[in-house]
Amino acid sequence: MRRKTRTPPAPLPQRLGVDPVRVRLPAEGTWATVREHLVERLSGAGPGVVEAMFEAGRIVGADGLAVAPDAPYEPGMHVWFHRELPAEVPVPFPLTVVHRDEHLVVVDKPHFLATTPRGGHVAETALARLRRELGIPELTAAHRLDRLTAGLVLFTVRPEERGAYQTLFRDRRVHKEYEAVAPYDPGLALPRTVRSRIVKERGVLTAREVPGEPNAVTRVELVEHRADGLARYRLVPGTGQTHQLRVHMAALGVPILGDPLYPAVAAPTPPGDFSRPLQLLARELEFTDPVTGAQHRLRSGRVLEAWSCPADWAGRSQ
Repeated sequence: MRRKTRTPPAPLPQRLGVDPVRVRLPAEGTWATVREHLVERLSGAGPGVVEAMFEAGRIVGADGLAVAPDAPYEPGMHVWFHRELPAEVPVPFPLTVVHRDEHLVVVDKPHFLATTPRGGHVAETALARLRRELGIPELTAAHRLDRLTAGLVLFTVRPEERGAYQTLFRDRRVHKEYEAVAPYDPGLALPRTVRSRIVKERGVLTAREVPGEPNAVTRVELVEHRADGLARYRLVPGTGQTHQLRVHMAALGVPILGDPLYPAVAAPTPPGDFSRPLQLLARELEFTDPVTGAQHRLRSGRVLEAWSCPADWAGRSQ
């Protein structure tokens, strides 16, 4: 049986709380040099970009030294480099730490802030911001929360404990409750449990329901409603499909306020427009700590603006 090769530690420090990119060269290939392979592999970076990185000494090996442009290809070799950070509009809302100990950091994430670096959101993410603000470079997210959704997100402090907390979420041993503001439909019988099959295709903005064995389960409860036609809902997911709560609420005929995707794709929100946050909040996390055995029940202190300040919300929606 082939022994698993240990990944060497990154020889480059983080930049603005963002890890360097690591590339492992495939075991088989016909490339003569490292540069030749990376030019092909990173072709999406644009013409001449990889060559310029080699010339500037920005691609390094495990020893931290620059890899020469003519360095021969070595199967299994690791190289690192820092990506060019995209121009990002700062998200002007704070991250609030609701729990911190030697194992965990749990924060109350604002709307519009991505959880981890991805695509055009890299330094302006909860993970990168927390690494900078708390001085914990090893911090890692144990799960994800949509960029447009606010509320509780759990991060792990120690790399060796990361798997235990990620397994907690994978095995659905975390009780999660969400809160949403959406239209009130007196003909909609609640509470109910919604079950459907949801698929999300790479490169497509929206998820969709399709026939087949259900893979998405959500408990939907009506908390209260008002004369203006809005209601506050409690959503308890039994699964964690992408956009699950948003898809299920739209399918019930009560799409969540501020949702640009469901039930129909609206015009993209311009960068820097923070006026219409999705009215969805990860309100509560409850779990038994897999490392310490402690019982945690954590609650977001945020409020959904469409419910707390309906006049302000209505004014911006016109």
